[in-house]
Amino acid sequence: MSINSDSHSDFYTKRNARSTESCETTPLLQNGSVQTRTTGASFTSSVFNLMNAIMGSGILGLAYAMASTGIVGFCILLVLVASLAAYSIHLLLKLCDQTGINSYEDLGEKALKKPGKVMVGIAIVAQNIGAMSSYLFILKSELPAAIYSFLSTENTGDAWYADGRLLLILVTVCIVLPLAMLPKIGFLGYTSSLSFVFILYFAIVVVVKKWAIPCPLPHNETTPTGTFKTSNTSDSECTPKLFIVSVRSAYAIPTMAFSFLCHTAILPIYCELERPSKARMQNVSNIGIGLSFLLYFVSALFGYLTFYGHVESELLLGYNVYLPRDIMVTTVRVAILLSVLLTVPLIHFPARKAVILLLFGGRDFSWWIHVTSTLIILSVVLMLAIFVPDIRNVFGVVGSTMSSCLLFVFPGLFYLRISNQPLKSVDSVGALFLVVFGFIMGVISLTIIIVTWTMNP
Repeated sequence: MSINSDSHSDFYTKRNARSTESCETTPLLQNGSVQTRTTGASFTSSVFNLMNAIMGSGILGLAYAMASTGIVGFCILLVLVASLAAYSIHLLLKLCDQTGINSYEDLGEKALKKPGKVMVGIAIVAQNIGAMSSYLFILKSELPAAIYSFLSTENTGDAWYADGRLLLILVTVCIVLPLAMLPKIGFLGYTSSLSFVFILYFAIVVVVKKWAIPCPLPHNETTPTGTFKTSNTSDSECTPKLFIVSVRSAYAIPTMAFSFLCHTAILPIYCELERPSKARMQNVSNIGIGLSFLLYFVSALFGYLTFYGHVESELLLGYNVYLPRDIMVTTVRVAILLSVLLTVPLIHFPARKAVILLLFGGRDFSWWIHVTSTLIILSVVLMLAIFVPDIRNVFGVVGSTMSSCLLFVFPGLFYLRISNQPLKSVDSVGALFLVVFGFIMGVISLTIIIVTWTMNP
């Protein structure tokens, strides 16, 4: 599973050099279009690239978001976030045509000078670190279950491979670290297309397995790690809720923001689009976000209708309990694990590059800096994955801070600073709404999450 949502850097890494070259050799005009090139990505492939950049690990947390807000509440919030994501892309494309700038960081510098570029760089690095930690968390939670599903023995609670943290450290040191150390890892970029297929397969499995688990859920189940879990589900809990308001609802919008973030890939995709124009690229983004919305909603709905109020914050964990040896669940779990192993180094690559640029500027390549920055970043990510108890904390904190800034606050703020439109114009009012919405949503969600941690350590 490309679980690249969220930072979407596998696409950006693979195509960065070629995209930059295309933008530099294709002057952006002031009339809302770009000079036509004889070669470029087709409309269909651009939609696919954008969906590949959007969809990622956030899909595992959306069923939990639905269980926290209700079906109707979830629909309203998902439509709101998807619509604002498409509108913020509209503002970025307008700024791209107006200024000729083709990177998010340079737009920040244009709007707020050096501090703006630094803020965007820090946000992207933090977003990537959060995304990598969510992927490693998936490794920690799913790898023991994957091993268990291939074994004939029933009691694996005392086995060394039942400890997800130990497996995570071994896999990180033996596989992720060597790949991340490579100065160029473009060959891994080709896995992104296959990863997108895994996401589609994941959604299909969620739909199919809704009828494989009865409700009320079975009592007294044993998890793959040997721990005992009792389900108190009653018939009344098998009725889907339309609206739910609780402390857990604070995780909903940040998880959705985490899931729809693709803005660092928008301008590179725009640069490569065949016969590029703002209207054509806006259609690409609208279709890509719309199709991603459909996949997100279907997987969240059927995941919720499978477990109802007992949905895990990472959806696959529920299948570990009730379908531990199911063939379809096992295959999708293995596919996710393989994809994660190849995606983390890809996301690490632009994160390390951004850190080096922020700290050392455009100096020549240095192995000492390369190795040191790699070790520090992976160590931070590994510690987060080991000690964070729940993946919803990653979605909640990163989604309410970095994702909110990159998705809502920065596009609106940059438009207000750069555009020459009057403040009473439609887009200026919309940009102001993005800034206010992103700021308020981020502060409220983060505050509730922190208070929840304090009350329930």
